[in-house]
Amino acid sequence: MSILLVCQHRDSKPWFKAFNEKNPDLDIQVYPEVENPDDIEFAISWRHPEGIYKNYPNLKVIASMGAGVHHVLKDQTIPDDVKITRIVDENLTRDMADFALLNTLFHIRNYNFHIAQQQEKNWQIKAYRQPQETKVGILGMGVLGQAVAEKLNQNDFQVLGWSKSKKENKAFRSFTENEFDEFMSQLDILICLLPLTEETEGVLNYENLKKLPQGAKIINLARGPHVVDDDLLKLLDEEHLSSAILDVFDEEPLPKNSPYWSHPKVLVTPHVASMTDPQSVVNQIYENIENMKNGKDLKNQVDRSKKY
Repeated sequence: MSILLVCQHRDSKPWFKAFNEKNPDLDIQVYPEVENPDDIEFAISWRHPEGIYKNYPNLKVIASMGAGVHHVLKDQTIPDDVKITRIVDENLTRDMADFALLNTLFHIRNYNFHIAQQQEKNWQIKAYRQPQETKVGILGMGVLGQAVAEKLNQNDFQVLGWSKSKKENKAFRSFTENEFDEFMSQLDILICLLPLTEETEGVLNYENLKKLPQGAKIINLARGPHVVDDDLLKLLDEEHLSSAILDVFDEEPLPKNSPYWSHPKVLVTPHVASMTDPQSVVNQIYENIENMKNGKDLKNQVDRSKKY
């Protein structure tokens, strides 16, 4: 049995080192240099080239290197019997919450405005909002969404959360499916942390974003396809939305001809809200390698029908 490591957009060396230290007897093959495709039973993957997994006839499990699995699930050539897992890690959760807080403060303290003023060498003061008078809404109240809500609540923001089912958490006011319009209509800042499914793709479109109050701001930390890019740009240009912070995009790396790069109301970050540390997650992936070998249930297995 061999383990396949696929991470052409990340440095494979820290991953190889972490698993080699965990068990030097593991046979780890780094894509695309694979000696015997028939030996591959477990893959550790990030943004693999679509179609490659059909070349490994004995593949049983694909472990995403991150909390998201869209990069795996969008590949329709992966056999239905291959199981998929994701990372659930305290470090990733904490980093996401910190990044959300950072960007929420960035919005209310007018940093886009001050950056523009610096470029123009213009000393101009603009009043900022206090956290306690700012309503922040979070779309998607899973592990990451609730962690972000708790972090914002600890820093005195008024937090609202939207999800399919009601959540019991004192850190935020919970809204469900039939309360979407009411949820959106109250927000100063919207943070997207939804899983990417057929239902949520394109959810940040013109019609839905128009439900936000005039001058609202958005932060997308989930997946690029949640946003209809032309709709967001239109609402920014119409001044219905005042600014946007985007960490994820439909195409990554973001193409150089994207209007987001130069738009004065948009801050672009290169998918860095939370980044997996191989040393932090090696134990849970290794446990799943052993679980697979012994026919046991896998930790953090994804329901392929729900796509999360």
